[in-house]
Amino acid sequence: MRALRRWSVRHAAGLKAVYDACSRVAPAFARPLRLLGRDRGEALLRPIERLAKETLFDCRMCGTCVLSKTGMACPTNCGKEMRNGPCGGVRADASCEVDPTMRCVWIEAGEGRARVGAGTGATEMLPPIDRRREGRSTWIRVVEGETEPVTPLPPAIPRDHERPIHAFERACASGETVVTVEIAPPDSADPATLLARAERFRGLVDAINITDGAGGNCHMSSAAAAAILAANGHTPVCQIAARDRNRIAVQGDMLGAAALGVRDILCITGDDVGQGDHPDAKRVFDLDSIGLLTLARRMRDDGVFASGRKLEVAPDLFLGASANPFVPPHEDRIDNLAAKIAAGARFIQTQFCFDVPRLARFMERVRERGLDRRAAIVVGVGTLSSAKALAWMAHHVPGVHVPAEVIARIAAAKDQRAAGLELLVETIAAVRDIPGVAGIHLMGHRNEDVLAEAIRRSGLGPAGRAANERPITGGEVR
Repeated sequence: MRALRRWSVRHAAGLKAVYDACSRVAPAFARPLRLLGRDRGEALLRPIERLAKETLFDCRMCGTCVLSKTGMACPTNCGKEMRNGPCGGVRADASCEVDPTMRCVWIEAGEGRARVGAGTGATEMLPPIDRRREGRSTWIRVVEGETEPVTPLPPAIPRDHERPIHAFERACASGETVVTVEIAPPDSADPATLLARAERFRGLVDAINITDGAGGNCHMSSAAAAAILAANGHTPVCQIAARDRNRIAVQGDMLGAAALGVRDILCITGDDVGQGDHPDAKRVFDLDSIGLLTLARRMRDDGVFASGRKLEVAPDLFLGASANPFVPPHEDRIDNLAAKIAAGARFIQTQFCFDVPRLARFMERVRERGLDRRAAIVVGVGTLSSAKALAWMAHHVPGVHVPAEVIARIAAAKDQRAAGLELLVETIAAVRDIPGVAGIHLMGHRNEDVLAEAIRRSGLGPAGRAANERPITGGEVR
């Protein structure tokens, strides 16, 4: 099947021409279909459609076909069912995070789109699968005159200045270097350890990210942990991953978080469960990050659920997304970033940066597209306690790129923890010198003391601004 899938992508232009020709002719059969009856017509078409699509595209008959928009690469083959990929976990050899024996479907989609001349898809969103249509024929809807479902991404809506601008949004729009730090929620029903870890960063950062089952591991709910921080005077960024929730649960969590004072939401697809402590858990992936952003934006701006039902009070959310400039497909990462910003992201946090030259090339293209003027680009940096830990992360955490020379430098040091801190401070300085970078996002599992020291040494954060005022490229991002 995979060989035929690759053949279909290589011949995407020809297959697209056949599809377009059939789409033009198909409505001529609408009257015979009405005479035959829709159910009987679908019963005749469905097995033929299934055979053709399964053979050529390894199709799963999702009932929401978008093949002509994805270069004849079927997105249902994606391990995360991404509708607007690729995810940030693509491996260095371009294989899938979920199934390393398979090439990333969205890399194939990019190649197919190029052959068809369909562009990048950065200005349109492929909607989530309509689960009511699974297993149904899409050909019959073409006969009835329907087109493949594509939603143009809406233009950015100017902020209503009568609404309050909260702390993190204000920091992103200030022109100062934004500083955020990432904390995993505790494996506990007692919030004391969470608050103790967060307290180390009081006055040092603009916001504290609360991860949502990072690495596919189970911890306290991100919405609950973020609400605890908000109630104790911190500014939390609540990560919401699409991996574990369908669209009903996601909307409920966003409303609940907003009701408890959480305003800043990072919309992510989520790491695969296969890497975590519950590899036997079901992958949900009802939405991808762009679908999640679009849903959250509609709740905020239109005051409606995804179903169209009216909200009594809309949540006032500042929305963000993630980006990974360091893994394939490098060329498509800019387009994916543009789509996330068009979907509503106003701050972007990247994966770990251990490769500053690669980040600089990425940011050059970000500036060419003007994306740094539409969203605050906050670059992820961090360190681990040893070269062994860095090497493990580089080889076992999909989406993390650590150059061999970085590992070698830490390994050669007598005090590897100190060497890691030194490298982190150097990386922060180098990243801040790149035009278009709006801030720094620090990460390091259970490494809060080192991260706090790096912030102090770099003169970052609210406490360091008085002594280190330094405007950066950017401006109003919302």
